[in-house]
Amino acid sequence: MVRPNHTSDVRRIERSADGLVRARTSFLVDDKVEDGAVRDTILASWTRSREWDVDTDSVEMSCEYDPEPDSPLTRAATPILADVADELGTEPVSLILTDAEGVVLERRTGDSALNQHLDKVWLAPGFSYAEKFIGTNGIGTALEGRGPVQVFGHEHYVPHLADLACAGAPIWHPVSGKLMGVIDLTCWRPDAGRFMSTAVERMARQIESALLDQSGPRELALLHDYLAACRRNRGAVFAISPDLVMTNDQARELIDPADQTTLVAGATEAMNSGRRLLMVDLPSGAVARVHVRPSWIERGEAGGVLQVQLAAPDIAAKARTPAVAPVTALPTAVGSGLLWTKCCQAVDRHFQSREWIVLEGEAGTGRSTIARATHQMRTPAAHLRVLDADDYSPAWIADIIEEMQTGGGTLVLAHVDRLGETARQTLADALEPHRDSTDPDRPWVVATADVGGLSGEAGADLLDFFPRTVEVPPLRHHVEDVAELVPHLIARLTRGSELTCSPEAMRVLMRNRWPGNVEQLYQVLRKTVARRRAGVLQPSDLPPETRAITRRVLTPLEAIECDAIVDALLDNNGNKAEAARHLGMSRATIYRKIRGYGISTPESGS
Repeated sequence: MVRPNHTSDVRRIERSADGLVRARTSFLVDDKVEDGAVRDTILASWTRSREWDVDTDSVEMSCEYDPEPDSPLTRAATPILADVADELGTEPVSLILTDAEGVVLERRTGDSALNQHLDKVWLAPGFSYAEKFIGTNGIGTALEGRGPVQVFGHEHYVPHLADLACAGAPIWHPVSGKLMGVIDLTCWRPDAGRFMSTAVERMARQIESALLDQSGPRELALLHDYLAACRRNRGAVFAISPDLVMTNDQARELIDPADQTTLVAGATEAMNSGRRLLMVDLPSGAVARVHVRPSWIERGEAGGVLQVQLAAPDIAAKARTPAVAPVTALPTAVGSGLLWTKCCQAVDRHFQSREWIVLEGEAGTGRSTIARATHQMRTPAAHLRVLDADDYSPAWIADIIEEMQTGGGTLVLAHVDRLGETARQTLADALEPHRDSTDPDRPWVVATADVGGLSGEAGADLLDFFPRTVEVPPLRHHVEDVAELVPHLIARLTRGSELTCSPEAMRVLMRNRWPGNVEQLYQVLRKTVARRRAGVLQPSDLPPETRAITRRVLTPLEAIECDAIVDALLDNNGNKAEAARHLGMSRATIYRKIRGYGISTPESGS
């Protein structure tokens, strides 16, 4: 008979149940949890669950999956599940196997009451217990955290699961390193104990061992060579075959996924043709030097290990046609984040080839800024002209014709997606005589547009003039660049005055999602500098909108309401009840609006 041996742990869990209920309520209502009230793993899962907007009032799964009954995972796990289920007998413990999406593949329960309860909460074969569907739980949280986890009672995000306790451990394929699924034990909350965590981790290792036994000699040979290469080599190492790709930490850190795809494709072709050393041009502009060591070759297919070095500039120059080195940072396009840098590099490559491009992105991302910066870095003395489609008129078209006939320099056509169908055709007519010109003095033309703004037949006709489209990332996708943008923009706004940003204020700025992108950040700092022109910026100096961590640009009325709520909260030391009374709204309404606007205050009261 299986019972928890650590009764003191169980009593501690029971005593803390009321505290967990209070902590969870405070988290949902006030976005605040006292230090030490909730384990860090659980608090992180609660936060993810809220981001996924998991329903806390009910447990209803609307999407039922059709899991594969005979997969490598189920074949490896079935004998182990059967042995453990026999040991458990009629104990009130359920043994559950899921795939990597949290979909239940098998559930073995000897206790009828527990079995019925699990059916009621949809913890049954064919249903997914991923966090995005059901919040914090032993299965979904193990998948998100990529490690073993225990969840007791009210630590579950959904109250309907509070009667249960569960422990889950991820199962990894021993050759490919792929996440295969989760093994989970679920029982009634009073029956929980540390034995659960130990048991699931042991079962996970047993299943992984069975998966290894299923692997053929080719996979084992590749795994042996890969591990040996990782021990000998501190650089980037890949193991590739027709069925899998493995990478070490250095490869994941140094080479982004798009570059990895190109590298693996080139190395696979080289391996199959017998080449052992090659240079690969990567989409980012870098060049990779790849040493290929086959582990096996059969019937035109091969698997082996790649040792990769990103080539130094002089090596790269010998391996391909000499060219101007790609730009890593543009002088007036501030930022060194990976996505921003890759965007700048792509634009620079097209400038050097004089290839016309469209810069596509959200408003305020800096599309025209990148075009200007590229021009100023490569040809600072040449002519630059920016024409905004918002100013469309016969004179606007005449200016374009003149720029094209004069030749040389750079022409930026901003917001071309705002042109009507007739205006787009007129623009196309103006560009047509020069689209295929080989004149070295032909202007470099850059068009800017919103994401999807040039879709449709009319947009497609205009895109024919621009062979390439480069996506400019929104600021929320390279938010690390806020730390560089803020001092740059402050210096620009203050004309060099001694004004700096405190670490606390910088943290507030970096927590924002900036739906209005760099332009919104600029306007926020403009308002701030209008009130403080020297010294050190503190969080209290920032305008109210920076305390709203929103996912979209607010309408003018919403912005006014959001600012009013923030001001009321600050005036009442974070007390929401007093702020609601001051604004003439109910407490429930202010709670809803605080959540909706994502308002955060340093201290919150009830």
